[in-house]
Amino acid sequence: MLTLAGVAGNIGAGALAAMGEFLPAGILVLAASSLDLFDGALARATGQATDFGSVLDAVMDRVSEAAVLFGLLIYYSDRGGQTEEILAFAAVAGSILVSYVRARAEIVGLKLREGLFTRTERVAVLGIGLMLGLVTEMLWVLAPLAGLTAAQRLFVVWRELRRKG
Repeated sequence: MLTLAGVAGNIGAGALAAMGEFLPAGILVLAASSLDLFDGALARATGQATDFGSVLDAVMDRVSEAAVLFGLLIYYSDRGGQTEEILAFAAVAGSILVSYVRARAEIVGLKLREGLFTRTERVAVLGIGLMLGLVTEMLWVLAPLAGLTAAQRLFVVWRELRRKG
């Protein structure tokens, strides 16, 4: 339930962002995303943790980020903000790739926790950037650092697999 509440909140934040209501969107991003800090721990503490719950949580984290960035894409598409549209797309793609590299690494037996700019950092930058109205600047941070983190993780996987030989 916490996972779904977090997703619903982030979809709401995306709708607010699409309307240019950046301050409430940022507050809602931080509030809704903070639920993600508790859902797994609560499931484990109550004995309700499942493999499916873990997968659902990871997928819903991507949906949450994408919803907010899609809201920004909508906002800027009505205002000729081509740079912001491109950055929002790059931020979504980078976010998905960070998670995807980790998932693929786990399939081949590697536990991958490394990452310069993981979900916690991305959510913080997204929420704070929205709240301060520094949306373009925030996108200039999110997009390249998410992509760099995906590349960093890929390098770590390559290095670890070479060591395993």
